[in-house]
Amino acid sequence: MNAAVHALAETTALPVLRAEGLAKAYGPITVLKDVTLDIRPGEVHAIIGENGAGKSTLMRLLSGHARPTAGHLEMDGTRVDFADSVQAEAAGVVLVHQEILLAPDLTVAQNLFLGRELTRGLMVDDRAMNRRTAEVLARVGANAHPADIVSDMPLAQQQLIQIARALLDDRKVVILDEPTAMLANEEVEALIGVVDTLRSQGVAVLYISHRLEEVEQLADRVTVLRDGEMIGTWPASELDQRQMAELMVGRELSMLYPPKRGLSSAAPLLVVKDLSVDHGKVEASFEVRPGEVLGIGGMIGAGRTELIEGLMGLRPSHAGSIQVNGTTIARPSVEAMMHAGLVYLTEDRKGKGLLLRERLAPNLTLQALDSVSPGIMLDRAGETRALREAVEEYDIRVRALTLEAGQLSGGNQQKLLLAKVMMTDPSVVIIDEPTRGIDIGNKSEIYKFIDALVQAGKACVVISSELPELVGLADRVLVMRGGRFVAELTGEEITEQKVVYAAASSRDRTGGRAIA
Repeated sequence: MNAAVHALAETTALPVLRAEGLAKAYGPITVLKDVTLDIRPGEVHAIIGENGAGKSTLMRLLSGHARPTAGHLEMDGTRVDFADSVQAEAAGVVLVHQEILLAPDLTVAQNLFLGRELTRGLMVDDRAMNRRTAEVLARVGANAHPADIVSDMPLAQQQLIQIARALLDDRKVVILDEPTAMLANEEVEALIGVVDTLRSQGVAVLYISHRLEEVEQLADRVTVLRDGEMIGTWPASELDQRQMAELMVGRELSMLYPPKRGLSSAAPLLVVKDLSVDHGKVEASFEVRPGEVLGIGGMIGAGRTELIEGLMGLRPSHAGSIQVNGTTIARPSVEAMMHAGLVYLTEDRKGKGLLLRERLAPNLTLQALDSVSPGIMLDRAGETRALREAVEEYDIRVRALTLEAGQLSGGNQQKLLLAKVMMTDPSVVIIDEPTRGIDIGNKSEIYKFIDALVQAGKACVVISSELPELVGLADRVLVMRGGRFVAELTGEEITEQKVVYAAASSRDRTGGRAIA
């Protein structure tokens, strides 16, 4: 396909927002070059590209969070220069960040109205704020309550709260940066309904997503960025998902998922019997064998992450027995599991997995200092050598080894987290949402890593809310509902429809084996 900018049908409507020749450089490093595009009222304009392609930088420029090195913006045909995001929001342009930027100790209502509280006389009008909060939460499909404390809520609900905050006021342009990365299928459907409503109201929606099926479903036009440059803009009707992916990476993509390996008959590496988490809210028994990818499916709130956090001793739990590599674990803890050969990659790589303000080397070696510094003193040279090896082995793309973890793109942060847990040479790896917020190119690399891991005789447990990922990767799937496993699927039984039926139905209609 020709990568030149396609000629688009003329429209009588002026662009509500236009970027002309936008560029951004940080010192000698240029991260965005000469981007020109227009955003029209009443359309969904998708921006796609690999991690590091410049999408987030472009969104920050459009929303006043950063100022361009070159080029300018126009609103309704008039040139504008946003001094900051507050000025952009006043003009009607709002960015919903991919990262959670809420005050964790405040309530939902307090977060929504932070800095713009409603008052009655000299007093804050909590009743009015709670009422308005409930209305906008319902609009985005959140099941939170206005008085809930944000830190007590799962990440998916926190993301919906951020979106709700952006929609409190009338907007001309709403920029959604990976809005569904933390959402389950039913929450995604609710958000798609919100986007459709905004479009029908004449609001322009800029939609950034790695989920190309959503782009195909929602977008009117698609702009592709690659390596900081704009490759082109196309009507969405002219592109299918494979064409989008190939434009993003600049090459043809082979099969995304590796071939299935079939069921293993070897003795299990991990055996969990009668594990009870959070005083019985989650209860399960399961095992995983060498050479196997075990998928765990279910809706948000089914208890998947809670189960694994209980197994790792991160939540109150007790079990009939837990064995890793034949070793019985008397009291679950991250340290005990790691020494036995089991490691866990959290779904929250930014909040729990990495130290974002620390350099790459300490992030990599923190769990395995003995392997690089066997003596009393920290071996800086050994730490740097380990980082160089990890950068090469896991294809972590960095400008310099001295960067902080927070300066990496999402895909490269996930690779760093993978490298970190593999420093201990585990035999069982549990990965929660392995490709959340990661582009198609990095997804392919992580899938190959998982395949290589199990081909080497290790075992992998994958928790994923992306049904194609679960179906494409897993040799066996356990489906969870209400804190219990309700079905087991293998081989041809592993389909999106059967996973959904088991996860959502009050009785097993999957054709798979029910789990007592």
